[in-house]
Amino acid sequence: MVYNVVMPLTKVGFAPGFNKQASDSGAENQWVDGDFVRFRYGMPEKIGGWQEIINKKLVGAARKLHSWSDLDGRKYLAIGTNKILYIYNGDDYYDITPINTSIAETGCDITTTNGSRTVTITSPTPHDLVPGDILTFENAGSFTSPDTDFTASDFDDVLFEVQLVPTTTTFTILMPSAETGTGATNDGTLDTQPYYQIGPILQAQGYGWGTGLWSESFWGTPRSTSSAVLDPGSWSLDNYGELLIATIKNGATFTWDPDGGNGINTRATILPGAPTKSVLSLVSDRDRHLIILGTETTIGNTSTQDKMFIRFSDQESLTDYTATSTNTAGSFRIDSGTKIVAAVKAKDYTLILTDTSAYLMQFVGPPFTFSIRQVGSNCGCVGQHAAVYANGAVYWIGASGGWFVFDGTVKTMSSMVEDFVFTTNDNALGFNFASGGELTYASFNSLFNEIVWFYASSTSNYVNRSVVYNYLEQTWTTCSLGRTSYTASKVFDNPIGGSFLPSTTPTHPVINGVSEGSAVIWDHEVGTNEVYADGTVNPIPAFIQSGDFDLDADGQGEYFIKLRRFIPDFKYINGNAKVTILLRRYPSDTQTSSTLGPFTINSSTNKVDTRARSRLASLKVENDAINEKWRYGEFRFDIQPDGRR
Repeated sequence: MVYNVVMPLTKVGFAPGFNKQASDSGAENQWVDGDFVRFRYGMPEKIGGWQEIINKKLVGAARKLHSWSDLDGRKYLAIGTNKILYIYNGDDYYDITPINTSIAETGCDITTTNGSRTVTITSPTPHDLVPGDILTFENAGSFTSPDTDFTASDFDDVLFEVQLVPTTTTFTILMPSAETGTGATNDGTLDTQPYYQIGPILQAQGYGWGTGLWSESFWGTPRSTSSAVLDPGSWSLDNYGELLIATIKNGATFTWDPDGGNGINTRATILPGAPTKSVLSLVSDRDRHLIILGTETTIGNTSTQDKMFIRFSDQESLTDYTATSTNTAGSFRIDSGTKIVAAVKAKDYTLILTDTSAYLMQFVGPPFTFSIRQVGSNCGCVGQHAAVYANGAVYWIGASGGWFVFDGTVKTMSSMVEDFVFTTNDNALGFNFASGGELTYASFNSLFNEIVWFYASSTSNYVNRSVVYNYLEQTWTTCSLGRTSYTASKVFDNPIGGSFLPSTTPTHPVINGVSEGSAVIWDHEVGTNEVYADGTVNPIPAFIQSGDFDLDADGQGEYFIKLRRFIPDFKYINGNAKVTILLRRYPSDTQTSSTLGPFTINSSTNKVDTRARSRLASLKVENDAINEKWRYGEFRFDIQPDGRR
């Protein structure tokens, strides 16, 4: 009888990459799921670990990372969160956030209550602050004792977060300790030094004065509902030589000079002569122009911001944007779409992406300086940081899903994980288009030829997933690694990423009354674990799972399979790996109904004896402990037909 036939060991191989489009049985000899794995030379392996750079939690979410070096070779990493602009240098973080002197108030006073940490600040004119803003004080003094026991040192050069804004001329802060005096009313004097507002942690609706439709309600009243959308706070960061250029999204542009390593204790300052409200900026390296996109038609008038308008400075100048017959400054407006979303520097051009289209901007010299032409339509970008240049092409996620690439022409990219990333069909996790598009972050891991997009899944308001395209292997994988920003190993030895911990209180700098939510900055591709700077070590639980396979004899799935043993084959294995064989009789059965294992495999494991019978089987390889790393090779199974039912 057929089921008594003894067959030799059968090698079961799987094509590289994930196929999440097909059913498990339809993806025979393919991988269908996994986490924290990549493909190298066609074989899956656990990804490298990550290690916290410093034991300090930063304020807000890190929306942009940029690394560069000064003229003396000193390395810098700029970190732009939705609250603060940092510099990482010499194994420490430095707060270089610019002070918004245009809304600074002088001659403010305080009101306190005995036993309360809350202090009300009253300003002589409207302060233009909102809850969540950060500020410090200077010139504090003239406080009356015993009304208050607070002194100038409790305010001067101490950071606070605005708690409430009862009126346009009052706001409250929290002190580290409660008032021990009898309580003061409109006492003392002090001057405010507010940080520039960067933006909310999440994409949000805009409320208040000036939102909503014309004549929708009474003049001068704030709106309680609105269709206006406030983008999450973000930055564009670049360097002009050794100078850092930093633009707040829909805000002003600033510069910071490392000054031979002596500038780390100085703040960024506003760039004179530049537009004061723009979507983003970048430096055209080869021809030395600063290009500012989605900016003002009248420089200095924020109400003239046109999100399709572009300005560029005179060559070798950061401050001259007025076009004349003797310079190369200029401006133009593109017209396909409603707003510029992203711009990416490539080899000898800049690709500009609107919400609907793609434009190529290229330096041509006088008299026109730049040429610009539309190169794609119906290919808009989902977010400011969702596009990246790598391997001679620009890759991005579309405004309504899918992937595009520009390598001379705009093309759509096919992917076997597309439904899983962008839809919620068949328990797929999906993509948060409503509020997560602007949170999406694309980067390039040059160590492994990978383009990575970090994004928020459909049920999350924070970045919690990633999808990876390996252009050399032509493979796609998905992962539960979430990073709000990421930069390749160009200046620093390893890729660097930032994660957001929404329920953790930031520690650097110390801000009185700061709300929860902090950024952690990691060195990536380091070791095999998640390692915090305080010594905490967590395992990275990687796994990969195949589609179903059956015995290719006398029909596809005609006979049940008898599995008597398997011989594991790993290219390398450090520590242990676990192998599970999942069984089912029919494709509609659940795989968890019958399993073999998990079997613990190490470098000395020669074979594993099993005893099982099923029509379909699939393979799962995983690890769950620290210091474990592996690269899978191939498996050989002792299998034979075992009847039809």
